[in-house]
Amino acid sequence: MVGEILRHVQNILRKQTLKPLSRLKIKSQFKKTRKRFKYSRRFRKVRLMYQDEAGFSRISKLGACWSPMRVRPHVHSHYIREFRYCYGAIDAHTGESFFLIAGGGNTEWMNAFLEELSQAYPDDYLLLVMDNAIWHKSSTLKIPTNIGFTFIPPYTPEMNPIEQVWKEIRKRGFKNKAFRTLEDVMNQLQDVIQGLEKEMIKSIVNRRWTRMLFENR
Repeated sequence: MVGEILRHVQNILRKQTLKPLSRLKIKSQFKKTRKRFKYSRRFRKVRLMYQDEAGFSRISKLGACWSPMRVRPHVHSHYIREFRYCYGAIDAHTGESFFLIAGGGNTEWMNAFLEELSQAYPDDYLLLVMDNAIWHKSSTLKIPTNIGFTFIPPYTPEMNPIEQVWKEIRKRGFKNKAFRTLEDVMNQLQDVIQGLEKEMIKSIVNRRWTRMLFENR
């Protein structure tokens, strides 16, 4: 089943871009995933998940806001370059989500995220759709046996719907806000993530082709 789903996902990724794809990379990635799945234990189900990382900092995100007529709004802002990263994975069919607030974007933190994600769904096979960040293809990356990767074409973030989830998180908790400390940023991020409704996430990431892929099984 995982091979069939992976072939379908890769065909969709090919059709949704006009840029030339590295078909050899996609093909070789499919072979590695298929081989690992072939010799692994049986899984309860296959989950297609969109994966990505986003940075959150004390740099204020300014935007439009409401104010009384003839009153100019005043918004406090900072431009302090202190960052934390958030790693996320979203189930394309159900809207279930998994997040990890991390200290940086690198292979070490990616390994920690994959390990925790694997333990959160120990009986499922997770097929992650992700971009081409260098730590996604690191030679020291430790990929659990119940996780596989497939990559979107370079420079096409719009093909990964989790980007819209990051946009919703910033809209809910970071627009026109100034944070005194980096800890305040992390607390705000955690509060917003905990308040995300599964149905709302599903409405953002769900696509017609994923519904057709899973609802008939």
